[in-house]
Amino acid sequence: MRILLLEDDLILQEIIEEYLNDLGFSVDCFYDGDSAIEAALNNKYDMLLLDVNVPEVDGFEMLEYLRDIKNQTPAIFITSLKDYKHLQKAFDMGAQDYLKKPFELEELKIRINHHLQNSNKVSYKIGDATFYPKRELLVFSNTREVTLKSKEAQILHYLLQRAGSIVSFDEIIENIWSQESIPTYATIRTYIKNLRKLLGYDFITNVKGKGYKIELN
Repeated sequence: MRILLLEDDLILQEIIEEYLNDLGFSVDCFYDGDSAIEAALNNKYDMLLLDVNVPEVDGFEMLEYLRDIKNQTPAIFITSLKDYKHLQKAFDMGAQDYLKKPFELEELKIRINHHLQNSNKVSYKIGDATFYPKRELLVFSNTREVTLKSKEAQILHYLLQRAGSIVSFDEIIENIWSQESIPTYATIRTYIKNLRKLLGYDFITNVKGKGYKIELN
């Protein structure tokens, strides 16, 4: 499991990083919001740990931006801000939790594990397969498991979230590729083709000239 830690108190940053490393997590640490956002755009994380009052872009602004571009990585704020208005703001913008400093490292571990377990439980039934977006995994009724490529999993998840609606090429690009290099339509067709081979051709429909649609019964 990979965690992004945004914390400008370097002593606390080091303490948290060492503790989480000992628990088996891989931790990428950042001092300011700009570098943290860049990392979140270019890497896949299982959890975001965000201080609020950090240089450049603050933790609230960072999460708000990520949620706007459809990044749903679970996020926990770790902050010295204690009033209920900031607590409400954190949850309104899509945070999973809010941990007030000072806190026990054991409490941080419990909260991280709780939210990771919940995110891993999210699944979709597609024919004889079950899709686990967080794990990028398809599990078929015959117990066969297929780990998808990251972009395949993201495309499938996006289509499932909009089941019954037509999703255009441009919408897929805008919501999945963010600020990365823009793919060609042919690249997206290849990802869709691979998904249809795995799931069967009836589940993802090509709506000529418009895009793709997935139907769930």
